[in-house]
Amino acid sequence: MRLRTELARIDEHLRSLLAAMDRLQGLLDAVVSISQEVELPDVLRRIVTTAMDLVGARYGALGVLGESGEHLEQFITAGLSEQERAALAETGLPRGRGVLGHLIHHPEPLRIDSIPAHPSSAGFPPGHPRMHTLLGVAISVRGEIYGDLYLSERRDGQPFDVHDENVVIALASAAGIAIEKVRLFERVRLGAEQFQRLLLPTLPDLRPFTAAAIYRPAAEPSRLGGDWYDAIPLADNVVAIVIGDVAGHDLEAAASMASTRNMLRALLFEQTNPPSAVLAQLDRTLHAITSNPVTTTTLARIEPEGPGWRLHWSTAGHVPPLLIAPDRPAQYLFAEPGVPLGVDPDQPRPDHSCFVPAGATVVFFTDGLIEHPDHSIDESLDQLTDLATRYAALPLQEFVQALADHHPSDGHDDLAILAVCTPAPLTPVSHIQLNSSVEDPRDPPDDELRGDIDAEVSPDESGAA
Repeated sequence: MRLRTELARIDEHLRSLLAAMDRLQGLLDAVVSISQEVELPDVLRRIVTTAMDLVGARYGALGVLGESGEHLEQFITAGLSEQERAALAETGLPRGRGVLGHLIHHPEPLRIDSIPAHPSSAGFPPGHPRMHTLLGVAISVRGEIYGDLYLSERRDGQPFDVHDENVVIALASAAGIAIEKVRLFERVRLGAEQFQRLLLPTLPDLRPFTAAAIYRPAAEPSRLGGDWYDAIPLADNVVAIVIGDVAGHDLEAAASMASTRNMLRALLFEQTNPPSAVLAQLDRTLHAITSNPVTTTTLARIEPEGPGWRLHWSTAGHVPPLLIAPDRPAQYLFAEPGVPLGVDPDQPRPDHSCFVPAGATVVFFTDGLIEHPDHSIDESLDQLTDLATRYAALPLQEFVQALADHHPSDGHDDLAILAVCTPAPLTPVSHIQLNSSVEDPRDPPDDELRGDIDAEVSPDESGAA
């Protein structure tokens, strides 16, 4: 009998150790789970749901305190039904009274077996589920109370015990670290974005053209990008357009982008040179006086021609522009791309040309808009065409905003978009042809449009001139 009693005691002790190990493993998994989030709303919700899982709670909430530390400015809940959530939405945020307020004013762990019997209890608002038990723990960030974690109603019907309290206290400590990490993440990301935007130009008055641009940083923090755009009005109703992407995601890429943009700006005021010659000169200059990384870019010039406009452009390994012409399908201006800057400055650079009707929009963008590891470039380009067609009727700034909001990429890279709309015809015309070289005054049918562009979008045999 004595041996059996001793074995039973050992068995109970082992079970307790196994339960403790399970709690510890669950806590470690919870900490890892919370620390993987990079957005503050996701972190806060994960803290609530993870705490519920650890102690088997039916309901959970996290109240975030305002600057005064006296009132709640956010209240994240979990476990409520849609009906309960809708009913409580009408009552607004809890005012920090009752047992919730008790924890705000006395931030020590709070364990209650009967909420209605607690001296601080103030009852429940209409539509609130009836709760009896509560476990509350304050969450501190850098030594200050950030908010309070509330759990209610264990699923097994038992009140919360000291083991539950210890686990939630440990989780609250890890939660404070996770919150501080994600707030630092936000500050770094905001600083990187602000720095990048300071390097980008404000679009000047491009009349008679209209233009809109947008830049979006990469999703990850500290990933300064090398994407940029520029537009420069020249004499005689001519505008120069630039879109580019310096390889890399760091301060070097951002600094190289700034120096490349400034050099190119200086070269653009020499209107007599075709885009290919300007890019060739830029490449030689960069090669001679810098160690800038490889850079892709498109340089374009739009100038008056007859009833519309003529687009001249040259690319250095960049993605093609997208042309959205009135009553025509949106179409990419595929052409010989040339080699990126920084590869071989002696390589000849092709020039391309295309007639652009009045009221058309030419969209220049970087590959961050379309790159996705699970999709081919062709698939992403098709998706972008669909987006551009869908939103083409929007005002130009809203149009580029929509493309940036719904882009087909995975967000791993920064992106830039610059859209330029050609103005109304300089002289009245009854018909507008996409290709000025077509002698027949009738518009070509839609299925011939691709052929017309391809016939004219071809390398200039003179190369870099």
